[in-house]
Amino acid sequence: MENKYDAIIIGMGPSGIFLAYELIELKKAKNILMIDQGKRVEDRICPIEKSGKCVKCKPFCNITSGFSGAGAFSDGKLSLYNEEDDDIYVGGILHEYIGVEETKKLIDYTDSIYLKFGADNTLEGVNYKEEVSKIKEKSKKQGINLINIPIRHLGTEKAHELYQKLEKHLENNNINMMFETEVTDLIIENNAIKGVKAINKKDSIEKEFVSDNVVIAVGRKGANWLSDMCDKHKIITKSGCVDIGVRYELPDDVMKDINKYMYEGKFIGFPYPYKDKVRTFCQNPSGFVSSEVYDNNLSLVNGHSYKERKSTNTNLAILVSHNFTYPFDKPIEYGRNVAKNLNELANGNVIVQRLGDISRGKRTWQEELDRNSVVPTLKSAVPGDITFAIGYRTMTDILQFIKEMDKIVEGFANPDNLLYAPEIKFYSNKLEINENFESSVKGLYSIGDGGGMTRGLMMASCSGVQMARILAGKI
Repeated sequence: MENKYDAIIIGMGPSGIFLAYELIELKKAKNILMIDQGKRVEDRICPIEKSGKCVKCKPFCNITSGFSGAGAFSDGKLSLYNEEDDDIYVGGILHEYIGVEETKKLIDYTDSIYLKFGADNTLEGVNYKEEVSKIKEKSKKQGINLINIPIRHLGTEKAHELYQKLEKHLENNNINMMFETEVTDLIIENNAIKGVKAINKKDSIEKEFVSDNVVIAVGRKGANWLSDMCDKHKIITKSGCVDIGVRYELPDDVMKDINKYMYEGKFIGFPYPYKDKVRTFCQNPSGFVSSEVYDNNLSLVNGHSYKERKSTNTNLAILVSHNFTYPFDKPIEYGRNVAKNLNELANGNVIVQRLGDISRGKRTWQEELDRNSVVPTLKSAVPGDITFAIGYRTMTDILQFIKEMDKIVEGFANPDNLLYAPEIKFYSNKLEINENFESSVKGLYSIGDGGGMTRGLMMASCSGVQMARILAGKI
């Protein structure tokens, strides 16, 4: 039958890419289809680099959609593990399905693939154990836990090159890839997957693609789509958490020890009075704050870190985990509304505010930003007042965490430091899946960040490899 495949992969982010790669290695890739609403990696160019402002590319943002997904266009960090670790501390819950030791083996194998395609051999965070230990002890006194694991930094521009090589490898091994194609629906009969419906941008004709094995690998960009599909087809899910926060920008000089000893420090606290989980994430030494567009035209903030292009600032996310209780079960919608309100305050853009102005209970004006000692690296951000749209509890958590971090890293709470919003991680719609990553619908699988299993490049990639090994026995 025309348009019939052994397996269909929805999404060409790291999880989908490594699923296809491993199927090639296992000689099970004769009839595989990958679909993504974005472009080829070499065609993914963000106009903000030249124009200085986000033009909200149509129909989909080049930063969040296309081959290699959203993560590879941030800072391109691969989080590994320490040999002595008895758990997996970052990257999601893959180890809950396959075990800690198997996850470590999977990380080693996946890392070797990245190295094969051009990743830097250098590992950050492994050469200053004594210095890191001192920072860790200092953190403990403030009730903050520091997690330090080896990191392989690809760099935003180098990640493009690496993923382009992977793209060519998949093509050369006859993986069918459909770009600029949107999956409009799942075809489900008698609670079993039968394929997907999709529309290509060029002809705008909805077509059906048939398969008894469909893997959802949509990433955080596809979390809203996945939520809609689950509601429509009554696919069993459970409400997860949504992380809401800010992108924080401060001088490299303040963060010099963290940057040197670890490259990225992952600090986790439970600040007074609410004791919510607050963490730092995606630290970018000498990096650049960036803007990216998600579904419903929402502008979110992120961070980039290049191998060769450098700023004098470090940026990182400060995220508060929100776990809602009965009767509310729509964390994605909650996060979306927070983002919408912040965007409206900034006329559709990312908003930026000085820490000192928040403390004084006032908005930030452009003339104040022009005189600020910390020069913003996201030029399109609009100065304003974040506190009008982020909830009191969330804002209190963030500000209290910054105060506590200042006792660990002097200057972390400097009034000239900048907060950008919204930074929201949409991975809260967790599919109920079994040990084979299969959902409540027979033949429908979920991997990567979008379904709530993983967080970050390495673990998403690992989930793809494991999915391939599961599928190999079926196709």
